[in-house]
Parts: sequence; structure tokens; C-alpha cells
Amino acid sequence: MSAILLSAVISVVVIIIFQLLIKLLRVKYAYHGLPEPLEDKHWLLGHLPIFSNKIAGQSVVDKFLEWTAKYPRMYVLWFGPFDARVVLNHPDPIKKILKTSDPKPVNFGQVYRHGIPWLGEGLLIAGGAKWKRSRRLLTPAFHFDILRPYVKIYKSCADILARNIEISVEKNESVEIFSLVSSCTLDIILQCAFSYKTDCQNFCGTIHPYISAVNEISATWNRRNRAPWLHPDFIFYRTAEGKSFKAKCDYVHQVAEDVIDKRRNTLETQGISSQKYLDFLDILLTAKDENGKGMSKEDIRSEVDTFMFEGHDTTASASSWILYSLAENPECQRKCQEEIDKVISETKSGQLEWKDLGRLEYLTQCIKEGMRLHSPVPGILRDIQSPLREGDHEIPARTSVLISINGLHHNPTVWGKDHAQFKPERFSPENTEERDSFAFCPFSAGPRNCIGQNFAMSEERTVLATLLQRFTFSVDKTHKVEKQISAVMRARYGIKLFATPR
Repeated sequence: MSAILLSAVISVVVIIIFQLLIKLLRVKYAYHGLPEPLEDKHWLLGHLPIFSNKIAGQSVVDKFLEWTAKYPRMYVLWFGPFDARVVLNHPDPIKKILKTSDPKPVNFGQVYRHGIPWLGEGLLIAGGAKWKRSRRLLTPAFHFDILRPYVKIYKSCADILARNIEISVEKNESVEIFSLVSSCTLDIILQCAFSYKTDCQNFCGTIHPYISAVNEISATWNRRNRAPWLHPDFIFYRTAEGKSFKAKCDYVHQVAEDVIDKRRNTLETQGISSQKYLDFLDILLTAKDENGKGMSKEDIRSEVDTFMFEGHDTTASASSWILYSLAENPECQRKCQEEIDKVISETKSGQLEWKDLGRLEYLTQCIKEGMRLHSPVPGILRDIQSPLREGDHEIPARTSVLISINGLHHNPTVWGKDHAQFKPERFSPENTEERDSFAFCPFSAGPRNCIGQNFAMSEERTVLATLLQRFTFSVDKTHKVEKQISAVMRARYGIKLFATPR
């Protein structure tokens, strides 16, 4: 190598190093003084070693709760020397972000970009005018008049779930509840939102391939977010994990397109009966904005992918963990059963109907406490567009902020030192009057709250009431139950319960 070429190479290296040092100093200065868990921080990698395992299991969940107890309002995590993420776990700073209706597009940053190959720019990921248009077009799909007839579908799907549980009862075995409930909630969303009937609950004791694909996709998404070296597409999609991610995305897209094509053909050949309510997919296919423009084929598929995922995975997580908590707390379970028996005995048909769900007050308290304790959606992210003042600190603009819902729900300054205990009375009327409305956010809050939260709550009440009317559940103490953070709060090894017929 000539002296001139060597000198040029050395100059380029020096410039790159100098630029990196300038960037490092700028980043460090921007977040200087903000609280951070220094005892868990590597000098170069930051907090990345905490998240080094492929699966974010119980140890990661516990570490977040440890940090929440020490820093009950916010703290900074470092993913390498240049990438900082501010974690919020108190109602005061969280509401400043969730209540904001910024006229500029919401920026979801790198984390949500990794989900676009799966979910497209549906309601979960879209921002700005695109999100507002979709939200306006889809809101009618979740009107109470449309939700009311769904109770019969919830009940019929829950009856199949109960029969699947009985198979284990007959064998005197515990039942892995998470996978069975997931199949049930998938069955419900397909029938309610898409008028699509399948045999997804009759898969011979195995996990339905769609559910398995969603589990793997969301786990890979979470893993990629924690691995900066996998952020560039040209690297990620050359790895075995990236290739598998793409194949799984292609599969779930095909399932969505089959659902769409079947419903579109039905509408074209038969139309919509005057007695038929417009379900979610009907609205997607027929909705037009103020300019008379409907949704594109790509937009429709993105919304279908989003609601097939969110409409079954989050409710499956919530219902499974609630059952687990009720199995751990037999007195609470007994009170639920007494209330369910009483409400059903007073109905003319002997079946739960829409008007009866509001009378299940104690069961509803247990559902809310279960979603607080186990947070079906562990956290959501935003890239804030303007500086955010928090106490004596200022979070810089364009910071990636993690709204830690699980941290919020376990914040001892909000919920007390007994936050890890299952206490449904936290949600009695007298105990909720003075509580900050942003202290409990299982469905997010503000303008971008979950559009399907009423659907989810009525589904969970119906499914849980159906199961608790037939069975008493207890924990299989030989089975290890461990939480796993993914797109939703999963059980790494499943949840095994014994079900005793009543």
C-alpha cells in the first residue's frame, strides 16, 4: 500500500472515529442527569446484556419491576452507546404523551417499523392523516348495536372450548389453557369480525398453524427490537430468523387474503341481508370517506392482519392469565361463580345475554385486576416530537419513549407495596373514585386507545363466565409458569390448570 493511500485510509478512519465521538458526546449530554440503573449498565453495551437472551423471559419481567420500584416515574435504558430509550411508568408523564393530539404524524420509530412487514400500516402502526381516516371509517364497526349480537358467538365458541377442556378432565390430566384459549379467541374474531367459520378449535390437540405463526412472528419482532445489529433489513433478512419471519408473514397474509376474498365474493353474489349487521370486514370492504374513496386492497389487508392479531392474541393473554389468578385465589373464584350462577338463574333463557354482562360486577373487577397484574400488552412506544418536561428533567425531542404498561400497573407509588397480589377490590367503585384514570391502561388511553376494548371486555366476561359456570380451576403445581414479554404477555411454557366439573 502506497504511503498516499495509507495516509488517506488513516484520515478516513480518524474522521469516522471523530464523528462517532461527537455523536456519543451529544447523546450523553442530551440525557445527562436523567435517572438510570447504573448498577446494571455495561460501560459500552449499556443495558443490552440484560436483554441478550433470545427470549425475554421472567428475569426480564422481574428486572423491569425492580427498576420501576427504584425509579417510580421514569428512567433511561441504553441499547449500546448511542441508542437511549426513556421508560415511563407513572400516570403523570404517561398521560402527557397519551393525551396529546399532535397535528404532526405520530412517529413510532424503528421498533414499529419492524412490524410493518407483518401488520402493514393498520390502526396499530399508522400515523397522522392515514390513522385518522382509518379510525373514522372503522369506529362504526364497534358500536354497541353491532357488538350486542356477538354474545351468541362468544358463547358458542366458549362452549367448544369447554368441551376441549373436558377431554383433559376425562383423562384426569391438567390442561394447557393458553393454547386452547388462543384457539377460542381466534375462532371468535374470525366469526364476529369477518363472518368466517373454521374448525380452528378442533386441531387434534395441536396449536393451530396461524396461532403458531403469530407467536413466532411477535417473538422475532421483539427479539429484533432488542438487537441493534439486526435492525438493518439487509442483515436481518439474510439470517435464518429473518427468512423464517418473512415466510411466516407470507403465511398470515395468505390467511388474511383468503378471509377477505371469501367475504368479498359473498357480498358480490348475495349482498347484505337487511337483517344482517355490518361486521368489521363488511365495513372495510364498503366504507368510503368524505371524498367517496374506499380503502385500497393493501389497506384492507393491513387492517385484517392487525385485527386478527390484536383481536385474538391480547384477549387470549388476558383470559388465560385471569383464569390462572382465579385458580391461585379460590375464594375469588368462588365469588365469581356465585355471581355467575345468580345472574344466569335470573335470565329467561338460562343463557347470558348482552344485557346481563353489566351485572357481572365482581367478575369484571377480577378481569380488570387480572389485566393489571399481568398486563396483556406489556408496553407501547412513541418517538416524542417535542421536548417533554418531567419534574426537574427534560426528555429531549425525538426520544424513543417506552410507556411501560406493566411497570405502571406494578408501580408501588400508585398501587401500594402489595401490587404483586391479586386483589379485585381495587376496582370496586369506592376504590376507583380517587384514582388517576391513567393509572390503569390495559387498552392504552387517549385518542389512540384500543378501538376494540368494549369488544374485548364483553368477550372476556362471556368466555370466563361460561368456563367458571362449568368448572372449578386449580393450579398444576408441578408445572412451571413463567412470563415472557412479546407483543403480548405470554406464558413461556404455557399455563396448566386442573379443571374440576361443578
